[in-house]
Amino acid sequence: MELRHSGPAFLVVGDYQSLASASAAGASILRRVTAPDAAAKIFSDCLPVLDIPLRAPVVAGQPSSAAAPAIIRWIETAVGLALSQAVSGVVTAPIAKAPLYEAGFRFPGHTEFLGELTASESFKGARGPVMMLAAGDLRASLVTVHEPLSRVSSALTVEKIVNAGLVTAQALRNDFGVEAPRVALAALNPHAGESGKLGREEVDIIEPAARAMRSLGVDLLGPWPADTMFPAEMRRRYDAALCLYHDQALIPVKMLDFWGGVNITLGLPIVRTSPDHGVAFDIAGRGQARADSLVAALRAADKIAQRRST
Repeated sequence: MELRHSGPAFLVVGDYQSLASASAAGASILRRVTAPDAAAKIFSDCLPVLDIPLRAPVVAGQPSSAAAPAIIRWIETAVGLALSQAVSGVVTAPIAKAPLYEAGFRFPGHTEFLGELTASESFKGARGPVMMLAAGDLRASLVTVHEPLSRVSSALTVEKIVNAGLVTAQALRNDFGVEAPRVALAALNPHAGESGKLGREEVDIIEPAARAMRSLGVDLLGPWPADTMFPAEMRRRYDAALCLYHDQALIPVKMLDFWGGVNITLGLPIVRTSPDHGVAFDIAGRGQARADSLVAALRAADKIAQRRST
């Protein structure tokens, strides 16, 4: 309802009947369409749905691996529409990963699957996808994503850090209009390792990666201790933070704007954003979910698409 008159216009790829059942207004606000160009014409009056039915009805709040084939097909269809330029971008809803894994899904999540579907390649040999979270004036990219904390150190390499930094710098230019992007690199250990006294990762991996990025033309700050990077005064010194693991980025993002954060995938040939939250099975079907992050994700995708088209 919030975007009906202001836009951006969009269509839903999914199961029409489930959407009708979940809506308080039922099918009266939905309309099936067969192509994206029809969606824009009717968007101010109803929500267009490209109907790809589930094999069996679903129960709100009860995940089932039986729905996995349809969910995967929805994602593939949306990506195909974006690659063909029938739509200007893709905004994915949260997915429950465990039921997908049970059905044989081999990717950790959306981001990795989208990278496979788009075969993306980016900047000076750097390859996406790279996850970025954005809230308020903070953009934070991730080197590792859903890595258990006990394995983050062993997962870090100079190549991974440099790749994420290059993709981030490119996206700041192309997707956010930052002419001279500044990237701040987070350290892993307390006090940035204290010259190896509190951990060798900074000496052996992170600082060499920082030097390599600078040699490739990235205006890189750091590595900085993560506990000093995110106050407002520090955020004014950079355009994006490059973080090494999941919570290092997501905690400050969600502290700044818990309801309105956006997940943006960098380094893809298509625009992709997502709400920065999960599936919330505990309140599914109760009409309690807030749409703030989804609305922010739709608006962010529209802004990035407009920048790429100029």
